[in-house]
Amino acid sequence: MPSSDDASSNGATLASGPFSGPEEFAQLIRQAIEAAAREGWREWVWSDADFADWPLGERAVAEALQQWSSAGRRLTLLAERFDVFERHHARFVHWRRMWGHIVDARVCRGAGLPAVPSAIWTPTWALRRLDAERCRGHSGTDAMGRRALREALDECLRASREGFPITTLGL
Repeated sequence: MPSSDDASSNGATLASGPFSGPEEFAQLIRQAIEAAAREGWREWVWSDADFADWPLGERAVAEALQQWSSAGRRLTLLAERFDVFERHHARFVHWRRMWGHIVDARVCRGAGLPAVPSAIWTPTWALRRLDAERCRGHSGTDAMGRRALREALDECLRASREGFPITTLGL
């Protein structure tokens, strides 16, 4: 289990160190969302190929996101595809419809485009899954690691297009 390390100016702690396994990965995501709500994080980026194994459909996660939501906040979602959300993350989809104005959803997929990292980035803490199949990775406050992750995310964002619309209009 990762150790704790100061990850915010408010003094709250988030895990720092290696993680392994889907349960530990999901728990780190839950803790990050709870910390964002508690501390009022202003910006962060979530990134994954499809978010299939993120715990975004859970009631506690939706409640924490609701607590986090307010004017001046910004969440950027970056994925190769968002088709999993309607089937597996219904609570998140409902929250997104209410708070779409603070969520920027982007798709980065195609030949020659960079691979989308599985990660959470904030200005003070980051989580990066280096082996998605085995859910292994690292989290922490290391400035160089956060900077490298942000550069990888920015590369994907530059090549991305809008995705995951709030509503789907049909004829």
